[in-house]
Amino acid sequence: MLRALIKKEFSQIFRNPSIIRMMLAAPIIQLIIIPLAADFEVKNINIAVLDWDHSTYSEKIVNRMGASGYFVIKEVAHSPEEAQAALDHGTVDLVVEIPARFERELVREDEAKIFLRADAVNGVKAGLAMNYSGQIISQVNQEIRQDFVQFPRFSPVPTIDISTRFWYNPDFNYRHYMAPGILALLLVMVGSMMCALNIVREREIGTMEQMNVTPVKSYQFLLAKLIPFWIIGLVSLTIGLTVCYLVFGLYPLGSYLTIYLFAMVFLIASLGIGQIVASFSENQQQATLFSFFFMMMFVLLSGLYTSIESMPDWARYLALANPVSHFVDVMRSVMLKGSNFYDLQHRFWALVGFAVLFNAIAVLNYRKRAG
Repeated sequence: MLRALIKKEFSQIFRNPSIIRMMLAAPIIQLIIIPLAADFEVKNINIAVLDWDHSTYSEKIVNRMGASGYFVIKEVAHSPEEAQAALDHGTVDLVVEIPARFERELVREDEAKIFLRADAVNGVKAGLAMNYSGQIISQVNQEIRQDFVQFPRFSPVPTIDISTRFWYNPDFNYRHYMAPGILALLLVMVGSMMCALNIVREREIGTMEQMNVTPVKSYQFLLAKLIPFWIIGLVSLTIGLTVCYLVFGLYPLGSYLTIYLFAMVFLIASLGIGQIVASFSENQQQATLFSFFFMMMFVLLSGLYTSIESMPDWARYLALANPVSHFVDVMRSVMLKGSNFYDLQHRFWALVGFAVLFNAIAVLNYRKRAG
């Protein structure tokens, strides 16, 4: 009986080409586009320069900022009003004002001021603009001090030499950071949204009522709905991993077996969510709206874009109850760090718990509706 139901589900899926496009083509396109577009590094920050000093050192600072790759000198203002107007109209993001006698005070008094004003509507961009400009000014300041301060051969001044090394993603490649997380979200789309729409569609065309009067048990019906999408989800994962290698040069440093083991359990949990959504939806429009709501919550609380550790306490607790956050961490750890099952076993048992819980709720809700 179960084999016949699964065969029927596959036939129904492959007869609808739009479902295949949504489950395979759309995720691949998203996997390529989103990591290329989503970049946490802020560049092309437009600045206005108001230089009252016109000295060698002030020009050195301005030129260094323009050549950094982060800033674009959009305007050279001639008055504070002109610089402020550019900031007000959104033409520039940062105003760099170098006061008169800047070089003279720096040389004679070993201290000088530079005024920075940023458009803080986008707080993240403003903070990074201040941080970048501060680092550039500090580097120039250090070079100027080295020009004037001559240390003896054996300097009595104690120094601290800082040696830094970045592990796992030394080039700060955000595409490598984003791609594993996008893979996790694509599995959620295949597992929850597509599964929910498929079940609700059968309810709309009356197939569900016909199934309720047959000897088919509720768990058999739900398994028949779950297994085809579970297999298609694993196929989507395989295609996604291939795309990551061909497009981004990214491949797992850990074991493929670990990825697929976690993916199998995660897909079961995602399919349980899809079946719960379907049990509360009367039509495909409602199922789409419910799925969109859950997807938004999954994305925002998954740690894909923002660190979970930086969230408020209540949000961190919600993130722990989000299966996507666990699988995103698994994908990044296996692909970038080479983590094994032992390192991530707490994530595995959490996903097992989600899978059991969500599918148990789905079976109970189906029994209520069938009864």
